[in-house]
Amino acid sequence: MESSIKGYDYGGAHLSPSPLELQDLELLKQTLLWTETDEEALKLAGQVLTDQTDEVLDLWYGYVGSHPHLLKYFSHQGAPNLDYLTAVRQRFGQWILDLCNRPYDQTWLNYQHEIALRHHSSKKNRTDGVEAEPLIHFRYLVAFIFPITYTIKGFLSNKGHDAVQVEAMYNAWFKAVTLTTLLWCYPYVKDGEF
Repeated sequence: MESSIKGYDYGGAHLSPSPLELQDLELLKQTLLWTETDEEALKLAGQVLTDQTDEVLDLWYGYVGSHPHLLKYFSHQGAPNLDYLTAVRQRFGQWILDLCNRPYDQTWLNYQHEIALRHHSSKKNRTDGVEAEPLIHFRYLVAFIFPITYTIKGFLSNKGHDAVQVEAMYNAWFKAVTLTTLLWCYPYVKDGEF
């Protein structure tokens, strides 16, 4: 499945290495109070979400599509680019699975940097060869932490896990979304200030 996703090149040798190292990642995880319990809960969340990704994306895309100020990032001259939205949707679905299942190693860190560049004017639109807004504004990267976190809880509850397990998955998801979003902010910050 992964290889058929347009523009999904996780682990590609041509990708720029992250300017951060694993020790930087570990310090960020410490700051987020990341634990082994979070690792286990995130893996469980991955199992729970695997066959629900389309429903999750339907919800998120409905949210973006109902807000013109967000839909404009996938539009050119006021018209949404459906091919662009479809390509991003497939990568977004894979991101859900990667967030839960991939080891947070240097390859993962490098790919978070690639995603960061694709949100920033550095590489926005290049992967899909489209004309659309030239960057996603920083404020929306950060603001998106809440809806991407808040809306996941119902999906985590869909497989019969008890309230404690659901809460653990939810907290781990929140930390993981915060971590990745933080990493995606790198290109927006002046050199030496991240």
